[in-house]
Amino acid sequence: MPDFTILMPPAEGKQTGGNPLAPDMFDIRAGGTFNYFRELNPERKKLIAALQEFVRTGEDAHESVFGVKGDTLAQALEDNLNLSGAPLMAALERYSPGVMYQSMDFQGLPTGAQRRFLEHTVIVSGLYGLLRPDDLIPVYRLKIDASLPEIGKVSTFWRPRVSEVLNRTVKGRIVWNLLPNAHQDVWDDEHTYEEQFLVKFVREKAGERSTVSHGAKQLRGQLVNYIARETVDDLEGLREWRAPDGYRLDEHSTETDADAKTTTLVYVRKG
Repeated sequence: MPDFTILMPPAEGKQTGGNPLAPDMFDIRAGGTFNYFRELNPERKKLIAALQEFVRTGEDAHESVFGVKGDTLAQALEDNLNLSGAPLMAALERYSPGVMYQSMDFQGLPTGAQRRFLEHTVIVSGLYGLLRPDDLIPVYRLKIDASLPEIGKVSTFWRPRVSEVLNRTVKGRIVWNLLPNAHQDVWDDEHTYEEQFLVKFVREKAGERSTVSHGAKQLRGQLVNYIARETVDDLEGLREWRAPDGYRLDEHSTETDADAKTTTLVYVRKG
């Protein structure tokens, strides 16, 4: 039976602090445990150099690129300039303030489910390309749809290399793809997996349906919890999931693209 891979975005909000003595992913002391995608290091270094040059010289465009201002912007600039030597913590913990990560409740999972999550999850990151949840990273700020001088749009910069690595990583596996559209753009999907599942949450009122944006991260986080807890690797296993807030799987609206080996599951809340 194929293994599964969960694809997740990072969180915009990040936990501060960490271990200042931990080896980072560019340190020769760092083994594979905390640098699973070492083949991306040349691109990571190039992007970090471009980001830091922009921080030093692109003052007029800082607000538009980073999407914040005032003290939050000042802190983001400082964090991005101090990536080398900054305190580190596992990506899972770094992203823990994010709604999806809080809803996933990693600490509440049984030990076996925690191990499955760590081993079977890939995070698509604007700064690092691809991460495992236990990769050690500093605090940073860079959205995957941002654009930088000399680099262009970050997702476009990453696409050739990330696609190569990700297509190889998911080969022959079941993929639970929970990436937003901006993160989907980084992947030229060659359909190397056994099967891929996408999940959509919609509200139905007076016969009209609309895709849910507010609250969707929380729903996806709880779905990740269930997948890791129950080792779900097919549609049958997902039928037992009782989605929160009254959402129910609408199998009549489920769509399958046989050529792309992709099924889009639709969860509907009425009223």
